[in-house]
Amino acid sequence: MLELAAVVLGLANVGLLVRRSIWNYPFGMAMVALYAIIFFQSRLYSEAGLQIFFFVVQAYGWWLWARAGGMRELVSVRWLGWPARCAWLAAVAAITLLLGTVMGSFTNAVMPFADAAITGGSIAAQFLLSFRRIENWVLWIAIDVGAIALYIHRDLHLTAGLYSAFLVLSVLGLREWVRAWQAGRAL
Repeated sequence: MLELAAVVLGLANVGLLVRRSIWNYPFGMAMVALYAIIFFQSRLYSEAGLQIFFFVVQAYGWWLWARAGGMRELVSVRWLGWPARCAWLAAVAAITLLLGTVMGSFTNAVMPFADAAITGGSIAAQFLLSFRRIENWVLWIAIDVGAIALYIHRDLHLTAGLYSAFLVLSVLGLREWVRAWQAGRAL
């Protein structure tokens, strides 16, 4: 039931976000709070900790939107250069190795390196999204594919379904941001 509640909250969060409603944030914060519990119970400790990061980021986003009157500003998007791409990939690899090693050595985490890769990639993707870099969508697509497999393996089938929906949205996001960049206009 906890997982079902988290999935419903996640769908509401994304639906409201697509509509650019400030009310997406309380749904998102409730969703990640539940997923922190779910992932901890499933011994996916890196992802449980990631939910704390997402909770803080959502609270900050809610505050920013409230300060701006809840209106969405148009933003321009662009690609990273190759040196920056390599640096981001190296950072994700370093986080994955470090966190996977720690979780594998000091906890009873299952699949600690897969869990750590999703966590490290999610942190990088969230920052790239904040910086309005198109590569964030490419990274989210890879994360969603890996997360779906991991969640199926851990019998979190509803969550795998939610991440399947996130995968579709990530593909759409990539397409829209590339179109905006090609047109030289704000998204």
